[in-house]
Order: sequence, then C-alpha cells, then structure tokens
Amino acid sequence: MSASQESQVHFRRRTVVAAVGAVGVAAALTACGGSQDDAEGSDTVQPAEEGDGANAGGAVLAKTADIPEGGGVVFADQGVVVTQPTAGTFKAFSSKCTHQGCAVKGIADGVINCPCHNSTFDAATGEATGGPATLPLPEKQIRVEGDSITLA
Repeated sequence: MSASQESQVHFRRRTVVAAVGAVGVAAALTACGGSQDDAEGSDTVQPAEEGDGANAGGAVLAKTADIPEGGGVVFADQGVVVTQPTAGTFKAFSSKCTHQGCAVKGIADGVINCPCHNSTFDAATGEATGGPATLPLPEKQIRVEGDSITLA
C-alpha cells in the first residue's frame, strides 16, 4: 500500500468515526430536549407560593382567582390538586392517582385526568369516574380565607 492510499484509508476512518460521533451527540440532544406544547387551561402544575415543603400546614397554595371554575391546579410539591367545581366552592385531593401512583395533570369540565392510563376523577368528590382506577382520590384539607387558599 502506498503512502497516499494509507492516508486515504486513515482519512476515511476519521470521517466515519466523526460522523458516528456527531449522530450520537445529535441523538442525545434530541432525547434531552423539552416539549414545546403550549397547553392552556388547567393542565398546570404550580409550586406553592410560600411554605417549606410538602404537607406544610398553613402554606399558601394559591389565590382563589388562580383556580378556574370547573377546573383546578395541581401543586406537585405538596401532592395536592385544588379544584373549583362550582363558583366559590374549593376542594382538594391527593394528586396521586389511585391506580398506580402517577401524578394527575389535567383538570377541565369537572374532571381530573391522569395522563398515565387515562383514569378520570370527579373534581367535586374525587370519586373515580373512569378506569382503570377504581378508588377515589383521598381528600385533603384546605382552608379558604379571603382570597387565599392554604393547606389546613
């Protein structure tokens, strides 16, 4: 093999190795990328406005105006979903689906939805309305004082 042929073989190997490396980097970046979905409504997951963690009694979760009528908001850090089934009536339930423990996400038209296996729950009672979950979401105690909603 001549020197020029040997140089071409090394060049080709480097090209192949570089191309494979670039594809791997591109795949890794794609897998780590976020979604650009602009979900509206009550599919939101909110951190608490103040307080020091899950189950912190008295922590302000939200203002009453932040909870849409017929919908609700999931507070992931506290493990609570707060709903407003009818104007001025606020309810709170565990945000952990009773089927396999996934966090519920969307709340609309009086229904709390679990995205993992499509279980549904009544936003007024927490009762399971669609499977595979059969048990209700456990009720959580909240207090509404003025325009603030707090954990009890």
